[in-house]
Amino acid sequence: MTLIDLANPTKFLSLTARVLPWLAGATAILLLVGFYQAAMAPDDYQQGATVKIMFIHVPNAWLAMFVWGVMSIAALGTLVWRHPLADVAAKAAAPIGAAFTFLALVTGSLWGRPMWGTYWEWDARLTSVLILFLMYLGLMALWRAVDDPARAARAAAVLTLVGALNLPIIKFSVDWWNTLHQPAAVIRMGGSTLDKAFLIPLLVMAVGFSLLFVTLHLAAMRNEILRRRVRSLQMLQASQQAA
Repeated sequence: MTLIDLANPTKFLSLTARVLPWLAGATAILLLVGFYQAAMAPDDYQQGATVKIMFIHVPNAWLAMFVWGVMSIAALGTLVWRHPLADVAAKAAAPIGAAFTFLALVTGSLWGRPMWGTYWEWDARLTSVLILFLMYLGLMALWRAVDDPARAARAAAVLTLVGALNLPIIKFSVDWWNTLHQPAAVIRMGGSTLDKAFLIPLLVMAVGFSLLFVTLHLAAMRNEILRRRVRSLQMLQASQQAA
């Protein structure tokens, strides 16, 4: 089955029915291993046990940006390639991305309280991530506000591409401005600064949360396709009764 074949919603539904159980199982195993390794990781010499918030905060922060990137590619699929599943992919990803962003903000606040002495600071990194969360909510509201699915898809695609400008701001905010948030410690020139006792559990958790996103996204896309089919049948039935 090629990528072109997946443009057919029926074939896509068939694929997800086969793949989802395996993805769910792999996700559960990786997250269990990751949580166990995180629990067994040593305390930090400065932050103590508080450092273990990192194992949830960092994967969620990465995925908050990654999901918007996925939606941006889907937006190009809607506007440029007219892919029939592009809008489905973007619409299904938005609530999941919003959840990851919300968890990143909450865990970041919990981590910041003992480190910075406050739950919130209008720091460049924190503020730009908050803006990302509000953009997720705005997109979800836009899809609900516009009745015509085609118009909603185009408007959401444009807003998604405009919002993508915030991603490099989030990524490089710690380099461009003097912020409370620490600079990159995993993906950086010269290699990671994290000890293996922290790096390995963090990477396992990142892969586990990434698989969780893929699993939830495919399931949400399947539900959205079925919802649209039901809506089409209802409109067809209503038009036949009116005639």
